[in-house]
Amino acid sequence: VQLQASGGGLVQAGGSLRLSCAASGRTFTDYAMGWFRQGPGKEREFVAAISRGGRVTNYGDSVKGRFSISRDNAMNTVHLQMHSLKPEDTAVYYCAADYTVTGAAQSTSAHYDYWGQGTLVTVSS
Repeated sequence: VQLQASGGGLVQAGGSLRLSCAASGRTFTDYAMGWFRQGPGKEREFVAAISRGGRVTNYGDSVKGRFSISRDNAMNTVHLQMHSLKPEDTAVYYCAADYTVTGAAQSTSAHYDYWGQGTLVTVSS
């Protein structure tokens, strides 16, 4: 499956941004979807994941209560709505697809089979 992330940009601290990831090439509902990020000088970090049907979500501790993941299976798209952004949220954000029978929303990057190219989010203080 091919993944194309978009929606990154420059935003002030406290602001909001919505990322999107469009999938193509395979049956979208065969995949749980996730977002990961990698900040400057940091390791890749789990942000959020959503099950195949969209009923189960999972969030990294640093974004709980501020970020929300959703998916539109009719449009083969997953979104990450980000609120109350902080400078430490600055990172390249990657969407990823996990081909899964269980459909679980995994937080470990090793579960994911396909990755998008990333979109840069910069939060200024």
